[in-house]
Amino acid sequence: MTNKGDAARSENYLPERRSNRSITVGHRIEYAVVVALFGLFKLLGIDRASAFGGASARFLGKILPSVSKRAEDNLRMVYPEWDDDHIHKTVSEVWENLGRTAAEYAHLGELSMQGPDPRISVIGGEEFTPALMKHGRAIFIAGHFANWEVAGITATQLKLPFGFIYRASNNPLVDELIIKKRAAVMTTRQIPKGWQGARGLIDILKDNCSIAILMDQKLTTGGIPVPFMGHTAMTTPAAARLALRFNLPLIQISTERMNGAYFKVTVHAPISFEPTGDLPADIEKLTIKINEALENDVRARPGQWLWLHRRWPKAKKP
Repeated sequence: MTNKGDAARSENYLPERRSNRSITVGHRIEYAVVVALFGLFKLLGIDRASAFGGASARFLGKILPSVSKRAEDNLRMVYPEWDDDHIHKTVSEVWENLGRTAAEYAHLGELSMQGPDPRISVIGGEEFTPALMKHGRAIFIAGHFANWEVAGITATQLKLPFGFIYRASNNPLVDELIIKKRAAVMTTRQIPKGWQGARGLIDILKDNCSIAILMDQKLTTGGIPVPFMGHTAMTTPAAARLALRFNLPLIQISTERMNGAYFKVTVHAPISFEPTGDLPADIEKLTIKINEALENDVRARPGQWLWLHRRWPKAKKP
């Protein structure tokens, strides 16, 4: 049971909403729309909300051709052998997965490994137990697959104390809403992406907690150029740097959407790596291995990865 002192300390970890942007009228309107949609999704129930969100996003993809084109260009760069039908089908799947994920934010508390109808199944837990017993903590890596919040929810339900890095929403009001929703089902130890968060990561490790990092977003400032899906991508070296500095295992968590709002989470064995003592070279080599691990997930389920963002400097047609 958590006492009042523990609860107060936990609340202190909760980050403030984004403060480097003034709240505009547009932000307030957008926030009101998001709250209304969450209310609608809650009334629909998780399965109907997920399906409705997916269908709506498929339609949205058709009326936002510039965003869909970004995904199409990315796919053509990585899969030059694919024809247009295959490309368009995959982009439609990407939109559906994104819409389902958005709708499921209203039901994060219902995504559970337990109960008569568990929505999360976990395999591979035995792989990381020895590493955690030896080190007491780990660096967990994942990507924007399926509903990417499921990995954190699973870690919490497995009783793994952790903190994670996140990208703040452009809308400060929506940012605050998402922070609180995540805190309710995961952890209050949320570190906004950027140089300001470095101190927070060290504090998390000193508190004997693990760290989770979504590794698949482009990082221009502080990123290093390493291969991903056959092309150079600016990638955060934070996971490799922390693992090497604190001699911690790097463990990949893969999330797969199985059927609607049901998920399979795979916890992999720690990534094998022997440091050479040349820290910059080791960080680069280990970051490459991390990207290779994520690439396996992308290639296995391309329609469940977020191809809509600018992962590479510029997607070039073959």
